[in-house]
Amino acid sequence: MDALGWTLLGAVAMLVLVLLKERFAGFGAQVPQDYAGQGPQFDLREHLNGAIKCEGVIYGPLGRVASRFTGDFEASWQGNRGVMREHFQYDSGNAQDREWQLELGNDGSIRAEADDLVGTGTGQQMGAAARLCYRIRLPKEAGGHVLSVTDWMYLAPNGVVVNRSQFRKFGIKVAELVAVMRRVEA
Repeated sequence: MDALGWTLLGAVAMLVLVLLKERFAGFGAQVPQDYAGQGPQFDLREHLNGAIKCEGVIYGPLGRVASRFTGDFEASWQGNRGVMREHFQYDSGNAQDREWQLELGNDGSIRAEADDLVGTGTGQQMGAAARLCYRIRLPKEAGGHVLSVTDWMYLAPNGVVVNRSQFRKFGIKVAELVAVMRRVEA
């Protein structure tokens, strides 16, 4: 085999290793069952209820901060059905609103809908964590792309929810979000 062949073989091997790491040891390798039995118990109806303040950053595909934001949320539940209205303010001066329709199953399953989702989001809350997967259509000014999103929310002992999300296009990570959400006590 010549030098070009070895270079190509090395590049393919590196790509396979990166994909295997992501699947078996990275963000995508988590499952809700990993957090079963861990406390405090995360219950969306309790911890994402009422007035909520959110702060976070969005990282671009190269790992640098692409945007910073704050959010004001208002969530309410009637039994296992909830509505969460979000208002985001970005460092660019842009604002964004979203309204989630949420349904929590007795087994901890989550169904989520919003106007900018393509289809219905599905997830699971278990132990101190919750995962939600969905496809979202970006606004036209952001390219209008449809991205696959995985949100992980982790309940901290003090009641703060830490959110980590990855956004993918064709399986390739194009952005990551890290945010904290805390209830605003009246």
